[in-house]
Parts: sequence; structure tokens; C-alpha cells
Amino acid sequence: MKERILLVDDEADIVALLEYNLKQAGYTVVTARDGQSALREVRKQAPDLILLDWMLPDIAGTEVCKQLRRDPDTQAIPVMMITAKNDEIDRVIGFEIGADDYVVKPFSPRELVLRVGAVLRRTRPSTRPAAGERIVIGVLEVDVPHHAVLVEGELVDLTALEFKLLYDMASKLGRVQTREALLERVWGYAPGIETRTVDTHVKRLREKLGAARDYIETVRGVGYRISRR
Repeated sequence: MKERILLVDDEADIVALLEYNLKQAGYTVVTARDGQSALREVRKQAPDLILLDWMLPDIAGTEVCKQLRRDPDTQAIPVMMITAKNDEIDRVIGFEIGADDYVVKPFSPRELVLRVGAVLRRTRPSTRPAAGERIVIGVLEVDVPHHAVLVEGELVDLTALEFKLLYDMASKLGRVQTREALLERVWGYAPGIETRTVDTHVKRLREKLGAARDYIETVRGVGYRISRR
């Protein structure tokens, strides 16, 4: 069955361009021109991925993303933000509200289609860590079969991507992981993609881990590792 992409943008030329390229790549494409229409479409039939413009005529794409992440029925749907906003703070905001990727206009349609494929690969069930494993590092517990993380016995609310990033580092305890390697394994990107994505997600992950935040060490100029404290 073809994977279903919901494309949310109010610019007709961008919608036409992306719809054509996504269909050529084998995806089913459904479109919405504003935030409310997008939310209705998601509830009607959940897509496999949402391409979401930041600036919409009714409500901001960031608010649409927040509503999706608050709803248990839609919080796992991958969201890629599409925007003309290119400042670092805008990227940080996009990732902090739960976006899985952030694409700046103008963009290459071919690159965007490749990035759609990368996001879908890492969110398919087959890409999740194997069941039956439990990793305990001090007060941190990664329960793979239940896709759960606990700190001092308390459940930590992580997104699917945050869980995968934490699992990847925790399963390689004490070993430094470069940003490029994390991008390739966790995000599914080829080497050379913007590495700020990793830094932003690690920052957010540390905030959520509370008492275990210092287990994630920054190795200056290289990447990150998880060590026992």
C-alpha cells in the first residue's frame, strides 16, 4: 500500500510542485490549504507523514503541530515543517514543538522527497529497536519492549525520535557517537546534512531526562556519549 502524505500549504505553486514530485516517487498525496482543514483531514484518515507549512492563513503550522503532539491518536505521526524562516531560533522552536524535520524555502523538490523517505524509514515499525532489551544506567532505564524510559522510577514522556536517539546512545555506553553517525542511524540521513538537528534534539532530551541529564556528555568537536555517573 502506498504511504499517504498530507501536504499543508496555502501556496498553490508549491502544492502543485510537491504533489507532482511526491506522486512521482510513489506516494499518495492529500492536500490542505489551512490549519483547520489539515486537522480535520488528519482525524478523517491519519496520514503516514505530514508536510506542514509554518505560515498558514488561519492558525500557524506550529500550533497545528502542537495540537497533533498533544493528542494520543496523532502524536506519533511524523511532521516535517516547511518554512521560509531560516534563523536558528526558528529551527529550535520547530524541533521543540515536536517536528521531525525542518525544511527551508526555497528548497530542492528532489532533496525534500529524499528527506520524506528518510523520515518515513526511521518511523516505520521495522526500524525500531529489537524487543526484549532493557538498558539500566544509574537512575536511567530504557525499557525497549514497552518503548518507555524511566528516571528514578518515573516515566519520562519522549517522542518516538527522542526514544530512538536515547536508545542508540545508551546501547553504545561510553562510546563517542559523532553527529554524522547519529544523523545516519537515527534520522536516516546521508553524511553532510546539517548537524544542528542533532544538537537541538540532544538539548531537548537532556531537559526531559532531569536527574539523568548529565549522563549525556558532549565531546567537543566530535559528538556525544552516554556514560555512567
